[in-house]
Amino acid sequence: MSFILIVLLFVNIPNSFSELELFTNSKVYSPSHTLQVYGKGLPEENLIIRIFTPDESIAKFDQITTKPDGSFNYGLLTWPQPSTSFPYGTYTVEVISTEQNGISQKIDVKFSSTTELLDVPVERIINTLVFAPETTAVDRPIRVFVQITSDGLLVGNEPSELLQTTHVHLPSGISVPLSNSFKTLHQGLYFVDYTPREQGTHVFHVVAFSQGTTSHGSAATNVLSQDLGGISDEIIKLNAVLDETSKELNVLKSEIAGFGTTLDRASIQIDENIGTISTSVKFISEASSQLNALMFPIIASIGLIVALQIAILTRRR
Repeated sequence: MSFILIVLLFVNIPNSFSELELFTNSKVYSPSHTLQVYGKGLPEENLIIRIFTPDESIAKFDQITTKPDGSFNYGLLTWPQPSTSFPYGTYTVEVISTEQNGISQKIDVKFSSTTELLDVPVERIINTLVFAPETTAVDRPIRVFVQITSDGLLVGNEPSELLQTTHVHLPSGISVPLSNSFKTLHQGLYFVDYTPREQGTHVFHVVAFSQGTTSHGSAATNVLSQDLGGISDEIIKLNAVLDETSKELNVLKSEIAGFGTTLDRASIQIDENIGTISTSVKFISEASSQLNALMFPIIASIGLIVALQIAILTRRR
């Protein structure tokens, strides 16, 4: 009787509109404990029982047949020690009917180091990480990566379904959907190539939806008119121009140095020429004085002769 009461504490409420019921003997399991599944379907019906790991991969797959009264009770799994194949986390047990249009029932259970239900709540936690460049330039494509995990394991699914409401907020205030643009890099890893057309801050808002649980993640990229790569190219070009200018300045400096020597020589030559001219002027001045001394008597004689002629002409009249 006590066993029945314990089982009743952990059972799921069946769907009254279906002819398929599923229950487990516990909600939380630790290593070496047995996962017992039981319930009811159609009489002697083939059922498929699967257990999914936190990353939604199938850990075990079995097929059983119900009893004539439709009931079943099956030891699905004895939990091993935790490993990369069976890590701690939230697992999903599913039973599928092969005769009732494929209807199914699911139950989430927890694999943990302890079986205390109060300390280990059975819940699925989805984490979303977004990786985007901090800066880029207008009209230059960038690649944004998204990582989706459940209980630390990568979750694999079609990105159009898993990321169906993902979008980017533009500086102008509008939102652009990105869900149909994502591609799968690896299970749980997705990427999208996006080309910004506006300057300003672009916020990538990723919304992941898996197993009824939603998770949000975001990253921002500042879009500039020119990115650091373009600025670096411009700096390289400027350095090349400065190097060429420096070479030209060195050539000009050497030419100016030669020109200075020429100016010094020309200055010395001018000084010498000025001295020569000064000497010549002195000689001319002395020659002029001598010429004046010679010309003065001659001019006086000519004046005397003219005066005598005038006197003779006056007497004759």
